[in-house]
Amino acid sequence: MNGIEINDVTKGFGDTLALNQVNLTFEPHKIYGLLGRNGAGKSTLLNIITNRLFADSGQVTIDGLVSVENDMTQGLLYLMSEKNLYPESMTCNEAFKWTKQFFKDFDLDYALNLAGQFKLNTRKKIRSLSTGYTSIFKIIIALSVNTPYVLFDEPVLGLDANHREMFYRLLIEKYSDNPFTAIISTHLIDEIANLLEYVMIIKNGEILVNESCEALLSKGYSVTGAITQVDAFIADKEVIGADVLGGLKTVTIIGSLDKRTVPDGIEITNLDLQKLFIKLTNEE
Repeated sequence: MNGIEINDVTKGFGDTLALNQVNLTFEPHKIYGLLGRNGAGKSTLLNIITNRLFADSGQVTIDGLVSVENDMTQGLLYLMSEKNLYPESMTCNEAFKWTKQFFKDFDLDYALNLAGQFKLNTRKKIRSLSTGYTSIFKIIIALSVNTPYVLFDEPVLGLDANHREMFYRLLIEKYSDNPFTAIISTHLIDEIANLLEYVMIIKNGEILVNESCEALLSKGYSVTGAITQVDAFIADKEVIGADVLGGLKTVTIIGSLDKRTVPDGIEITNLDLQKLFIKLTNEE
């Protein structure tokens, strides 16, 4: 059980250090969230894993084998990136058939089934697809290639709420039927929080958080109640976010909770991953 191992990977672009001695392991059969603000280094890392970029130093191994210029290890990976790498004059049907030539386990019947569910016209040329349907086209391929490791870089770009929900549902169904490693890089943290088993937060090219979602979210909690009551309760606590709606206030707290100190009228819920992310990646 090796997975994808990233050892001391550094990558710079001119004066910008995109990745600084990054060490990570993506284990088989898990769903990861790779989270970070724009320019944090997420896409650079995914592109190095898949040989679209090369590290200045350090090493990536896939199931124990060095990944650079290795067709065998690269055949274990699929990256759905923001860029479309298929000729835009191709129809979706043609792209599906060519994908089968490069990924022997690509399930054409399943891809066509998904196209039907998403109402993607597979006779259309790729260049004629809207932003949302270009994402759907790429999602269908990513869910159909059946590689052990599938990397999603901003997969729901341009999708409406209904199509985003379809993608999340299909991803979980696929994972449940045939487990694989999914690495999801996205800015819609609230939407994927319930999907993730592990969270990796990257900031300025360095790994800030690398732990299970459950362990991370156990580090705090949210408090909801009447404004005056909540303000009194949080007076000596570390607050990382607050929202007010009418007479109710919800506050996110970092720290442990002694339930014996919670007064009647105060509701305690789990920590909000997005609020924690904003706090941890704040530049101040």
